[in-house]
Amino acid sequence: MDPVPHPAPRLSLLSGLPKRVDVYEVGPRDGLQNELRTLPTRDKLRLIEALVQAGERRIEVTSFVSPRWIPQLADADELLKALGRREGVVFSALVPNLKGLSRAVDAGLEEAAFFISASESHSKKNINMSIAQAVATAREVTRAARAEGMRVRGYLSVVWGCPYEGNVPVDRVVDICRQLVDGGIDQLSLGDTIGVGTPRQTEEILSRLLEHMPASKLALHLHDTRGTALANTLVGLTMGVTTFDASIGGLGGCPYAPGAAGNLATEDLVYMLHGMGVETGISLERLVEAGEIAQELIGRKLAGKYLQAALGAREKAARKKAAESAHAPG
Repeated sequence: MDPVPHPAPRLSLLSGLPKRVDVYEVGPRDGLQNELRTLPTRDKLRLIEALVQAGERRIEVTSFVSPRWIPQLADADELLKALGRREGVVFSALVPNLKGLSRAVDAGLEEAAFFISASESHSKKNINMSIAQAVATAREVTRAARAEGMRVRGYLSVVWGCPYEGNVPVDRVVDICRQLVDGGIDQLSLGDTIGVGTPRQTEEILSRLLEHMPASKLALHLHDTRGTALANTLVGLTMGVTTFDASIGGLGGCPYAPGAAGNLATEDLVYMLHGMGVETGISLERLVEAGEIAQELIGRKLAGKYLQAALGAREKAARKKAAESAHAPG
């Protein structure tokens, strides 16, 4: 008589997930700078306050670049001063150079962020610098910002692919990241700027980088242009990354794919994390309220799937209640 076979043990890919993840909100900066509509400062303050009330604790609110380049964020100084300091909340902003840093210091900025590209073509078109020049400027800003007591965050764009050059060599990505981390930054956010990344590619990039730096140094900034942002997020989670950038409602598009979704929606990210038992400290219900405000201010529906599902369910419930009231006796 043959022995009864025992089922093979199940190995869960999700068994090693972190208990808590930091969500880094980029909607007020990366989201709004990609919108055609320029919001008045009072409306930006209303949106940021809704994000704080939802429990968001790291929020990138603006950019100290020249207003000629990004007129949507021309009120950076006024906005930051109006926000002031909040207990337990860090407001950050992009600071491209020492001139921008001087403005940021005067406005009371707590965390400075810079951005460079992983491809020469994107770097030239985006900031009119070679990669080497951009790295040198970034290290200069890092030193000066840290001397002012600021945390420093770096963005590396087009890591998964470039709109001009296509594939970006992982060796180049690793080399740039090592230079930036050696320069003293607190965190490095890797950007899938055009949303072309796939899970296997994400695994390869992170595997190579983790040979040289801890996962705690890294964040992922994943665009959802082709619907793979959450899949790539899951790969990052399983490999130890605990900071993910997102934008309320998916605010902002992809400048290289007109009409396409851009940033990963904050509420989609939080819904997935909470569903897997990963804490964020953020209220999904309050996020929906913030997303509704963002839609109102922008004047169009946003791409966030959880947001639209929640608003749709609320609208359906309201119609049902109205119909029941209309048919109630008396």
